[in-house]
Amino acid sequence: MPELESLLEQIQHALPDDLTMLQNDLEKNLRAALYSTLRRLDLVSRDEFEVQRQLLETTQERLHTMEQRVQVLEQQLAE
Repeated sequence: MPELESLLEQIQHALPDDLTMLQNDLEKNLRAALYSTLRRLDLVSRDEFEVQRQLLETTQERLHTMEQRVQVLEQQLAE
């Protein structure tokens, strides 16, 4: 998660230099807490999201095509 690494870096740079000993410990604890929290959020990766988005678009297109076919068939039956 590059975004998480970026956030951790920003927090790290905001700490005063005399806290370098605590910095490593804080980083480990903060990293563990953030990862734990993010895992519970039931998030999907961007790749997974894009696959599902594409699948939805394809399904919508197929549904639209089928609706048009049904409409044509209904018109033919009505004649």
